[in-house]
Amino acid sequence: MAMQFGSTTELNAEAATAAVRGTLLAQVTQKSTRTTKTGKPYLEIVLADAAGTVSFKIWETASWYQDFDMLVTPAGVAVTGTWQASQYGMELAEAYLRPLTPEEEQQVLTGSPELVARQQADWECICSYVSEMKDPRLAGVCRLFLEQQETRFRRAAAARNFHHARRGGLVEHVSSVMRVAAALCSVYPDRLNRDLVLAGALLHDCGKIVENDYEEHSLEMPYTESGELLSHIPMGIEIINKLWRDMMTPERRAEWKTLVPASEQVRLHLLHLVASHHGLLEYGSPVLPKVPEALILHHADNVDAKMEMFRAAYESAAPLSERVLQRKSPMQTNVVLPLPEVQG
Repeated sequence: MAMQFGSTTELNAEAATAAVRGTLLAQVTQKSTRTTKTGKPYLEIVLADAAGTVSFKIWETASWYQDFDMLVTPAGVAVTGTWQASQYGMELAEAYLRPLTPEEEQQVLTGSPELVARQQADWECICSYVSEMKDPRLAGVCRLFLEQQETRFRRAAAARNFHHARRGGLVEHVSSVMRVAAALCSVYPDRLNRDLVLAGALLHDCGKIVENDYEEHSLEMPYTESGELLSHIPMGIEIINKLWRDMMTPERRAEWKTLVPASEQVRLHLLHLVASHHGLLEYGSPVLPKVPEALILHHADNVDAKMEMFRAAYESAAPLSERVLQRKSPMQTNVVLPLPEVQG
């Protein structure tokens, strides 16, 4: 009897070491017809759920080729088959599929109860940090972003491939970056503007609500002309400037006129944190970090992205030995299992 995988993450982990027969509930988000060098046609299929994706090839000679070829993306399907990861990617054998029920469609979009609870906790963590801000300008622009963009923010991904590349992944990533940044601020309380660091942590990837957006009932992340031509950093700067203009009513401008630092300085430093958070020009930042808060944000962002990459590797990378796992892109090396803490 076939097992039912709880998510694409569980499937990738189960199939990493041996063939396993089971059913995955997912959306077909990408389907393309390709040919080998010898002219042999095949389908490249990507299945997605709230936890991630799994991709595989279907050769034209397979009896289930036509079933997949007739699908119009995005299509909700239950795919049953024998799955196994190989050096060439995921392989699927003895497969058949059926449409999802409405209840299953919703489950695929939202994910497991555990994922829903975790993303809700991350959202509440973000809101809590914003509520603690003392600078009314930074608190105001952050609150306005959460009010205006909650729906898009909570469904966007943090990346297309490398980390938190799933529906709701942006909230997970931002919450963790804010926690890391807050911890670093506690080490250097006299050298850092904590509100500025936390506002930068919230808004550093705000352009991804455009670049990595999902449609309301889809797990397909479309490529957009604006995303390709501009990318999330310039779009984030544009979003923040618009928020700032909306927040700065004449009454507030007059009320905050005597605040130190001046409002224009606060805006410029916030924009600098967003512009420099990739840390290097070759990684897409138009400017290098030039203030301590920008450096803190860059490293908090990088730490969380790398920790997510380790987590994904530990869950699904193929074992090379008892404690060594095969390199999983975008990691640059094989990974080794970490040591547990001493219990006592």
